[in-house]
Amino acid sequence: MDMDVLRRRLSCEEINAMPLFHYEGPVQVIRTLEDWKNALPDLRSADLLGFDTETRPSFRKGRRNFPALIQLATASAVYLVQLAFLPFGPHVVEILANPDQVKAGVGIRDDMRDLGRLHDFEPAGLVDLGGVARAHKMPSQGLRTLAANFFGWRISKGSQCSNWSLMELTPRQIAYAATDAWIGRLIFLRMCEMGLIPSCRSACEVAPDSDALAAGSAV
Repeated sequence: MDMDVLRRRLSCEEINAMPLFHYEGPVQVIRTLEDWKNALPDLRSADLLGFDTETRPSFRKGRRNFPALIQLATASAVYLVQLAFLPFGPHVVEILANPDQVKAGVGIRDDMRDLGRLHDFEPAGLVDLGGVARAHKMPSQGLRTLAANFFGWRISKGSQCSNWSLMELTPRQIAYAATDAWIGRLIFLRMCEMGLIPSCRSACEVAPDSDALAAGSAV
């Protein structure tokens, strides 16, 4: 892919004309410590995790809610941790503070800072995809514009401002949240393939494999 193409700003019309993609692979919603323990073997073995959080929107000036959901994507599944039921603490910190695992996402340091308000910890292994894009003078630095630039996909924003503190997430919320973590992982791999992240670990220096891409589909 030519860098001149990536440095061209896509119009809203161009993005809206792209096929709408979402993640269709395995998703596990984690609400208990037992759920988390069942997810740990896959999470611990991953060299790379797509990462994101969702926060219940606040419509009061100056008020910022705490994160309500953590999304972690491995090569084989996406895990959604509902913090209203499994409060953020040492069990999740084990993953987020591990310097030997890459956590890739957009605005990831802000997300980690918000999580630090719930439980103090020192995150490690972070890659801000927007920061990589800025370093290479790409105008697209958000998750959805990066997905459009790198893959020609349109990612839905429809559930972004929904209530992420619900006891039962809707199917649309689950698909939205899982897609954000999944596409972040794929963007990191594509950036590695193109040499935009020169310090990629050898395990990550490959293009997204066919199984990973097949986990998403056009709507």
